[in-house]
Amino acid sequence: MKIGKVLLAGIAVTIFNAIVGMATCGGVFNWVYKLEPTNVWKPMSGNGPGAEFMIGSFLLSIILSFVYALINKGIPGENKFIKGLVFGLCVWAVGMLPGMFATYAFMTVSTTVVVYWTILGLIKTPLEGLIIAAIYGE
Repeated sequence: MKIGKVLLAGIAVTIFNAIVGMATCGGVFNWVYKLEPTNVWKPMSGNGPGAEFMIGSFLLSIILSFVYALINKGIPGENKFIKGLVFGLCVWAVGMLPGMFATYAFMTVSTTVVVYWTILGLIKTPLEGLIIAAIYGE
């Protein structure tokens, strides 16, 4: 296993997620967080998420990259880019979909937010897989 590449992929995915998060959740689609009920959101002081969030995101990105490194030989696809996209779709299917279903079923969050997060995840997770595969390789 190429630990340096796992860490580099974790850094790249963390940066990607920060940029996408600023552009989408903090920008173009921030209106979804103004839908009722709004009392479910922690107040942001206008600075966005803090250092704890970024550290947690980085650690989770390293774990995601590590999982790719563990199973990449078994992921179907003609090349590393297709494998990365397939990996991301699998993560979305087994990670995000059950979480979004549970959020919809058990939490007081606007249905629009759940749909938004689900669609955003469908776009982001394959791209995360693509980034990881491009850096980690075969």
